Amino acid sequence: MLPSAAALLLAAALPLALAGARYTPDWKSLDARPLPPWYDEAKFGIFVHWGVFSVPAFDSEWFWWYWQGQRPPDPRCVRYMEENYPPGFSYPEFAPQLHAQFFNPSDWADIFEASGAKYVVFTAKHHEGFTNWASPNSWNWNSVDTGPHRDMVGDLGEAVRNRSLHYGLYNSLYEWFHPLYLSDKKNGFKTQEFVLHKLLPELYNMVVRYRPELIWSDGDWEAPDSYWNSTQFLTWLYNDSPVKDIVVTNDRWGAGCYCKHGGYYNCKDKYTPSELPKHKWEKCMSVDLLSWGYRRNMKIVELMDLHNIIEDLVRTVALGGNYLLNVGPTPDGMIPPLFEERLRGVGAWLQVNGEAIYASKPWRVQSDNTTVIVWYTSKNATVYATMTTRPSKSTFYLYEPRTSENTKVTLLGNPEPLKWSPIDPSAGLIVLLPELPFVPGQAWTLRLDGVL
Repeated sequence: MLPSAAALLLAAALPLALAGARYTPDWKSLDARPLPPWYDEAKFGIFVHWGVFSVPAFDSEWFWWYWQGQRPPDPRCVRYMEENYPPGFSYPEFAPQLHAQFFNPSDWADIFEASGAKYVVFTAKHHEGFTNWASPNSWNWNSVDTGPHRDMVGDLGEAVRNRSLHYGLYNSLYEWFHPLYLSDKKNGFKTQEFVLHKLLPELYNMVVRYRPELIWSDGDWEAPDSYWNSTQFLTWLYNDSPVKDIVVTNDRWGAGCYCKHGGYYNCKDKYTPSELPKHKWEKCMSVDLLSWGYRRNMKIVELMDLHNIIEDLVRTVALGGNYLLNVGPTPDGMIPPLFEERLRGVGAWLQVNGEAIYASKPWRVQSDNTTVIVWYTSKNATVYATMTTRPSKSTFYLYEPRTSENTKVTLLGNPEPLKWSPIDPSAGLIVLLPELPFVPGQAWTLRLDGVL
């Protein structure tokens, strides 16, 4: 089917509107940039933490810092090294063991597509400084010079985009042990040797080479945005970069910036607001509750189950957020089967209920005080009520919707209209539920048409 003339005009108008604005290197100007609409419509993305930290695969992706950075070091990490590696073994010696011999980007992209995610955010560089591409500013500490000897960022990006998924990159501003960063830190961040000779050249190169549609910035908290030259970089990104009209950024660009400046807000990790925020936000969550990177010693009780993931996703979207769910691949390039099972389970749920998630908007109220938790979303004149617990009775009360003679209630996945009656003329309805089928995640969505 050919798009309508109006749709073509609208599609053409947005890039022109974005391109017409010239931003200046200050937060007032940068914060006024409209968020490209693909991001809010996507709702659900996959986060991937993969790096040298996947080789020791112990404690978390912060292993190097806990072992040799913080004072005193974590005794668990010290003991792990003493019991499993020879004396004098250094962290960089883990890099050649990031073999990635089973890394098949197409397999990963198939899993991500099956999950129902609309975007993927991959680790270009974590705080350890190792880049998953041939950064010209990270000689011999990247995935092409050592370890896999391949361009992980480029290979995965091609596979992801072949499935029409948006591709974003995570990048840490700081590096725990980079000599230039440590020198700047010692100088109270009054010098910028690390920023000028490492960070910024690398960021510009990464954007031009891979054209990420999202930059997930991190590692900003030790220094102000003026040290990182964040506003200057974002000005270039929004005005003149090859992704200026489509790129989305988060809020981690300097100490005191998060939840205040940037594109959308991450705030803190695993952040969930108590009420509907006024600004677009994202919740990043990991299937492994104790780590973002792969852990060889993880236990099933430390993983989110599918029901909790679906419940978290529904709540996040009802509160106007996007949900970014993390998995940590193994050093040989496999997504652990338990992670894959969770992702495919989310996709199976979204196949039935995705209408209530994708491109939805928060409703005038976000939840209902019924006997089970109900979260509301809306799309045009339709309201969706998602139950995240199976009701104990077939008569189900919704107190917030205001009905009319045109009200129609259906269960997503079941085309037959459901019987209902108003609670009183001002608001509320009683729905006669059918026998609810088993669905992955055990959450069901009612579609309400003709309600206010």
